[in-house]
Amino acid sequence: MGFNELISDLDHSASVQAAGIRRGYGGPPARSVNVGAGLARLRCASLLKPLYAWVSAARIPDAGRWRSHAEPAVVVSSNADTLNLWLAIGPHVILDDLRERTGVAWTPPNGDPSRFGSVEVSAGEVALAYAVLAQSAAAGDPVATTVLDWMGQVADSQAFGAREALGWPGAAVKCGWYGAPDETCLRTHAVAVKPGGGTKVSVVVAMTALPYTDAQEREVYRERVGEGLPVEPEHEKVSGTLLRGLMSVTHAELGRP
Repeated sequence: MGFNELISDLDHSASVQAAGIRRGYGGPPARSVNVGAGLARLRCASLLKPLYAWVSAARIPDAGRWRSHAEPAVVVSSNADTLNLWLAIGPHVILDDLRERTGVAWTPPNGDPSRFGSVEVSAGEVALAYAVLAQSAAAGDPVATTVLDWMGQVADSQAFGAREALGWPGAAVKCGWYGAPDETCLRTHAVAVKPGGGTKVSVVVAMTALPYTDAQEREVYRERVGEGLPVEPEHEKVSGTLLRGLMSVTHAELGRP
């Protein structure tokens, strides 16, 4: 199966993106893959939490305090802990630091900068930023190494089968999932990182925003979110198969190192 088969029959209101990067000194020539249908940029949900954790460490002198919020932000996708870092340091500072380190420029959302999950990104940008994170870890950055280790601890229940789809059982993974009240879609995103030894690294990203228009389903979804109940099964039902398909095809297109 290729990208055409995955996206040819999508609803016209759907948006999907996939991207991959394979690169590293001493390895084969760098290679990248990029495909998309629909919107050029999507809200990131929780996809960037490990990157926020990475750059925020330098801004918090108390390492224990940083870890107390950064670890749950990555491992269990805690919104409260992410928000603590996001607001304590400042959205503009965090995103400016990410630009300095990765070359990827993102801006806080219009209207309410406190909504860290509303930053708009492309899959290619996400892949590039995570490649820099992984290569920083390979070069000895202890914070980057810690963040990738935390991503390796993300439970299967929050990974949407990304490791299995790629055949990377030990991969560092982070997913994001949300359906905002002002949207008629569910957003489900995933990134997986596979260090390849030395500075070699492979990154695969898939992002989906698929129609979710049934009024009753949306009401139940909002109630579950409001009560703090998990909504991952709903995202799996709507997006899981496509998300894994995008990641699998991207991996195949990157080729074997």
